[in-house]
Amino acid sequence: MSSFRSSLLSLDEGKKLIQLARAAIETYLREGRQIEVPKDIPSSLMEKRGVFVSIHSYPDYELRGCIGLPYPTMELGKAVIDAAIAAAFEDWRFQSIEEKELDRIVIELSILTEPVKISAKDPHDYLKAIVVGKHGLIIKAGSYSGLLLPQVPVEQGWNEEEYLSGLCAKAGLPSDYWQSQIGGYELYMFEAQIFTEEKPGGDINEKKLKTY
Repeated sequence: MSSFRSSLLSLDEGKKLIQLARAAIETYLREGRQIEVPKDIPSSLMEKRGVFVSIHSYPDYELRGCIGLPYPTMELGKAVIDAAIAAAFEDWRFQSIEEKELDRIVIELSILTEPVKISAKDPHDYLKAIVVGKHGLIIKAGSYSGLLLPQVPVEQGWNEEEYLSGLCAKAGLPSDYWQSQIGGYELYMFEAQIFTEEKPGGDINEKKLKTY
């Protein structure tokens, strides 16, 4: 599958994107407008890339919003702005971020490789292909679809089977759908480079996931 070998972002580039996401949220909240991509943004951040913005409460790290673009359909800088605003104000699972929360949330960005379809004749082939902590997954089954970022199974302590079951549940499918409906769905994998704030508006680091 595709890899990050030739497209890794530097920590400085990750910091610029996190700062851009936070500025987008703060400006939209206070002024009701979407900011523009800075004119001096590095060319590497103008490439079309998939990206997800996750917002967590601080310090308890509860999810407050997560929305993104899984496919490279938009220039990265613009995609981060759009996804940040959507995660803060349009995730139907949560109430919109309020101004009093701005110093009590941390922002995490996941920069994605392009999803690649996994071929399998038997459900166990999927178990062999997946590396927990490395691969994010997308399932598509008719009008149903679901996506989980690679950090999710690590945070939940899932193995490969639990990961696939959780993915099916995210898509609104029975948790055992991946086992019983081989051929009735498509499964895709991707990788992610993850940058996160250590505290609200604080230091920004690249998150490395343990694989197993």
